[in-house]
Amino acid sequence: MKTATLPALRVRPELREAAEKALRPEETLSALMEASLESYIAHRQADDEFIARGLLSARKARASGRYVSADSVMKELTANLTKAKKLRASSRG
Repeated sequence: MKTATLPALRVRPELREAAEKALRPEETLSALMEASLESYIAHRQADDEFIARGLLSARKARASGRYVSADSVMKELTANLTKAKKLRASSRG
């Protein structure tokens, strides 16, 4: 597979210094920048998907006229969290 280049990136000297200090042994600045970009893109994609699911849910609720109250959702989430904490505590022995 052919590779491509990205535009040159001008940054403040302090940012470059911080990036160089963050390097792991044998890691290059280019490798750190590539990994950072990949991670940020994945984060953006997850954000976009989350927003799309929320908008779809809102459209479905408006179309059906069926909504769930915030109190109902919070009670269910609290119950799920309590159950998960109990399972975690019992698995630790």
